[in-house]
Amino acid sequence: MNEQVIQKLKILTESAKYDVSCASSGTVRRNSRKDGLGNTVGGWGICHSFSEDGRCISLLKIMLTNYCIYDCAYCINRVSNDIPRATLSVSELVDLTIEFYRRNYIEGLFLSSGVVRNPDYTMERLVRVAKDLREVHRFNGYIHLKSIPGASEELVRQAGRYADRLSVNLEIPTEKNLKLLAPEKDHQSVYKPMLYIQQGALESAEERKKHRHAPRFAPAGQSTQMIVGATSETDRDILNVSSALYQRPTMKRVYYSGYISVNTYDKRLPALKQPPLVRENRLYQADWLLRFYQFRVDELVDDASPDLDLEVDPKLAWALRHPEFFPVNILTADYEALLRVPGIGVRSARLIVLSRRFSRIGLYDLKRMGAVVKKARYFITCHELPDKTILDLGPAGVRKLLLPRPARKTDDRQLSFDFQD
Repeated sequence: MNEQVIQKLKILTESAKYDVSCASSGTVRRNSRKDGLGNTVGGWGICHSFSEDGRCISLLKIMLTNYCIYDCAYCINRVSNDIPRATLSVSELVDLTIEFYRRNYIEGLFLSSGVVRNPDYTMERLVRVAKDLREVHRFNGYIHLKSIPGASEELVRQAGRYADRLSVNLEIPTEKNLKLLAPEKDHQSVYKPMLYIQQGALESAEERKKHRHAPRFAPAGQSTQMIVGATSETDRDILNVSSALYQRPTMKRVYYSGYISVNTYDKRLPALKQPPLVRENRLYQADWLLRFYQFRVDELVDDASPDLDLEVDPKLAWALRHPEFFPVNILTADYEALLRVPGIGVRSARLIVLSRRFSRIGLYDLKRMGAVVKKARYFITCHELPDKTILDLGPAGVRKLLLPRPARKTDDRQLSFDFQD
């Protein structure tokens, strides 16, 4: 690996770090050929995270080029920025991926790119990278490709043949604010590739029902990303968009990226000292409730409270606003009611339903099932649990008990010893 390629690598990995939509693949691609290279093991292809068997797995997260014809206000790679630029050739990027895999640095590739010349020209080069890895080097590791907004259906379909997951970033939740910060873009150029990916995946699924060994199309589905805090959208606006996207059968994840103030000179952008990380975390928690806990958007945020509570998680915030729903008797409540209890998750709710047929459930049992008893105790009635619930303490009382207590100030004088002769 020569010095020129190493320098390109530094520049392009630095430029790629702002894209967060590269968590998991959700796919298995086993190597069944003697001349093949690599596996996607256990259905995971994760950047600095952990697989089901506890292994840490990492991807080479890189851009093909950070040159871009667009001037998006929120992007570090915008055409008007004076930053170091670099472009890897297709062969250089393929060789990097194979070399890093053989050195056991990575187990897959997350590849994005700035838009050069036009969307189709850029997308064609991304497809060539994935195609060479699969067909020339027989690489069976995880590949996540970023589909370029505005790319043609033919190229998106080709990408789906070689990639495990495809993603197209929505970036700004509403068309109005996208036009404000990125005048060259529109939502139609994002939604069209999303539709192409969906159609390709559904057609592939139907084909595999008839022919077992038919090729798979983006088996891990697709994902997207929205920037939080760069524009005026409320959490309700963002979650409504996410909820609509999850109605699409191939949309696996919507990622939320707290806005990082990288272009402070642009007056269209808010002057934030630090990214809104707490808000980002609350959106992820609300997203989880939408996907796995059968909550609706209007239950988490409404006209009176269009933004999520930053002090408590969305599930607890909902419970405090609806004390009439509680306490829930865990010995008789159905599964859906148990999911509404703060501190009880999907796994613990299922275990409760299964276990209560054979024995009375007590405090120790709930802890073994994974329930957070410290939080759940105020919203349930159960054998061995205290009598005081949210009806006795009131929402304000429970909130006060569950809010994290501020750290005590330490008296420095207690930590020093003044010895005198």
